[in-house]
Amino acid sequence: MDRRKFIRNSSLGSAGLLSGSSLLSCEGETTKAAVAAESGGPIAVCTWDFANATARAWEVLNQNGSVLDAVEQGVMVEEADPENQTVGYGGRPDRDGVVSLDACIMDSEGRCGSVMALEGIVHPVSVARKVMEDTPHVILAGAGAQQFALESGFKLKDLLTEKSKNQWLEWQKTSRYNPIINIENHDTIGMLARDKNGNLAGACTTSGMAYKMRGRVGDSPVIGAGLYIDNEVGGATATGVGEEVVRTVGSFLIVELMRQGMSPQKACEEGVARIIAKNNGKLDFQIGFLALNKKGETGAFCIHPGFSYRKYDTQGHRNIPSESYLKS
Repeated sequence: MDRRKFIRNSSLGSAGLLSGSSLLSCEGETTKAAVAAESGGPIAVCTWDFANATARAWEVLNQNGSVLDAVEQGVMVEEADPENQTVGYGGRPDRDGVVSLDACIMDSEGRCGSVMALEGIVHPVSVARKVMEDTPHVILAGAGAQQFALESGFKLKDLLTEKSKNQWLEWQKTSRYNPIINIENHDTIGMLARDKNGNLAGACTTSGMAYKMRGRVGDSPVIGAGLYIDNEVGGATATGVGEEVVRTVGSFLIVELMRQGMSPQKACEEGVARIIAKNNGKLDFQIGFLALNKKGETGAFCIHPGFSYRKYDTQGHRNIPSESYLKS
């Protein structure tokens, strides 16, 4: 996975499948978030360079499948890929060598489901959907989530691959039991989609921060933080250090900003600005948002350590730095 590319966008218009294109780089090379479906056409977007995931989601939509099926099956591609060490099977473990997974899903009717700290199940997003559809609850966690998954027909699997195990053993040699939070150890996949009828859905799934404390949960399974859908307005999802997203209820914030008239791009920029402002302009973590509105317009913004950030411009207005400033 090329982590320089934050967004991979696939969309369907009357001419058929359009090739994916990078909307935003987390290295300061911003591009226009202009790739969107033609009027009324389906669209699927996701964080990072997961072209196979968006391709699968688009395939479901193209076959007149539901938008909920599209986002679920799209992110399942990455959950099952042992080479993706930030999601599902093959994910990097916690400090104790245990792989635990977080995921959530939300549909156009406002229904949602979530699992937190789930162990031994390859597809937490599917368990989250079961929570949404088959229980009176929104969230199941830990041993209870695993019990529910097994009772629902999911099978146990050892999620720790040799590659991730060996990296964990190597980390133990030099760690102070305090893993460095950087752009290499947490790349959530969040997916947003719209069907031909204009209905929206989203899913978010991750193995969380590498070498986290046992039981740590980030933003990914938290409705309103890692993911939020409002079928009247649009949807948003987040990636990066989950603690920072939770503190601002980031995805809900972005959807509300779009409700107030902001474009998806401006809303994502403002969401990042709020987080940086709460940290007094300090940036020692990565954070990014992806948004899709009802019209099919997309937006994304991502920053990480190494970026300079000027909180306000000379007139005292909140300022999102330009590309040239980010590179300075």
